[in-house]
Amino acid sequence: MLKFLDQVRKPTLDIPVEVRRKMWFKPFLQSYLVVFIGYLTMYLIRKNFNVAQNDMISTYGLSMTDLGLIGLGFSITYGIGKTVVSYYADGKNTKQFLPFMLILSGLAMLGFSFSMGGGSASLFMMVAFYALSGFFQSTGGPSSYSTITKWTPRNKRGSYLGLWNMSHNVGGAGAAGVALFGANYLFDGNVIGMFVFPSIIAIIVGFIGMRFGNDSPEAYGLGKVEELFDEEISEEDTAAEENQMTKKEIFVEYVLKNKVIWLLCFANIFLYIVRIGIDQWSTVYAYQELGLSKETAISGFTLFEVGALVGTLMWGYLSDLANGRRALVACVSLGLIIVSLEFYQHATSEFMYLASLFVLGFLVFGPQLLIGVAAVGFVPKKAISVADGVKGTFAYLIGDSFAKLGLGMIADGTPIFGLTGWKGTFAALDTSAAICIFLLVFVAIAEEKKIRHAKKMHLAAKQA
Repeated sequence: MLKFLDQVRKPTLDIPVEVRRKMWFKPFLQSYLVVFIGYLTMYLIRKNFNVAQNDMISTYGLSMTDLGLIGLGFSITYGIGKTVVSYYADGKNTKQFLPFMLILSGLAMLGFSFSMGGGSASLFMMVAFYALSGFFQSTGGPSSYSTITKWTPRNKRGSYLGLWNMSHNVGGAGAAGVALFGANYLFDGNVIGMFVFPSIIAIIVGFIGMRFGNDSPEAYGLGKVEELFDEEISEEDTAAEENQMTKKEIFVEYVLKNKVIWLLCFANIFLYIVRIGIDQWSTVYAYQELGLSKETAISGFTLFEVGALVGTLMWGYLSDLANGRRALVACVSLGLIIVSLEFYQHATSEFMYLASLFVLGFLVFGPQLLIGVAAVGFVPKKAISVADGVKGTFAYLIGDSFAKLGLGMIADGTPIFGLTGWKGTFAALDTSAAICIFLLVFVAIAEEKKIRHAKKMHLAAKQA
């Protein structure tokens, strides 16, 4: 059953490694584009819900609570699936996993489309289908991380993953246009078109994606990526192979018992409080507290995404220049976030508000990328999906929830550190960033030890 998800591993071709290295690029590009475009498309059937909310209220009489329940269903299953589905994906063809799950998510969103309407039965079906879509989408990021890591050398991994991370922002930015086109041109303005049209696109992209690329150069007989780019095989991969460890043994030893992974999980919680806290509440803060127009507030939200688009690529590249010191570079970015939050909080002009949000978008998505890249450096390739998934589970079930509910309660008057209102909210954001730095310092120390050990091993191998 589901044989197309099994890994393909062919004997290494009996040709020089220089020739195999030249053959690497075409299948890598195909595989890379599948996970990039596939994950981008997942955002078309995720963010369209945000775009459609006002029309769902006016057309079907849904309340804000109803919409909140639908969104909550997605968040819960998405968070749980990050670990559960990603655990199943490890050891399988992760490149195939993403388009397959995209197809299933698209089908679930078609079910969501046709269940729309008023009444409790319709609401129950919408919650169920949207939650199912979240479960299917949950392994999109982890499967992408796993596939790209298997294909790329360590000294370029930050750049390749940073470029892939832009799919978040491209998909999020394109969701509104695709949804509105579907409604206005194909469904005579009916909100159902905002869901049917993107869902059909997702299903088509999924089927096309399953036909191209693979999860590793080994599937083409090119050998391991370490051999292609003259790198030492990591100690984690060597131990897993020599000891013939099962998936469960790898999960227990390299994820559950891995102190670095747990540090990254908790760091990710506090990072998500900062990221979602800015993303969720920037328009409200600008309009209510800073006295800016609604148009300016929305422009700031857009500039936050534009800054993120630029930042994801640059921070990954910087971490490569720093010889894989992902956590250290993330700490620098977080320190700058605390400074930038001061400008954002006390913005005295429209320009200051817009500029601070662009800078914050540029900075926040750096640590988000680098925490994930750091995690893959401490686990075998057979555990990359679940390692990334576990930290995602923590981020969504705790960090995302607190940023949306907890920060809202603080802004409404619930005290924190003796402060209430927006002052309390910003105190929570600053504290979260500081705690994230504290946790990542320990990861940076572990990375430094690992980097220096790898250099010694490489020199010893050359001298032998």
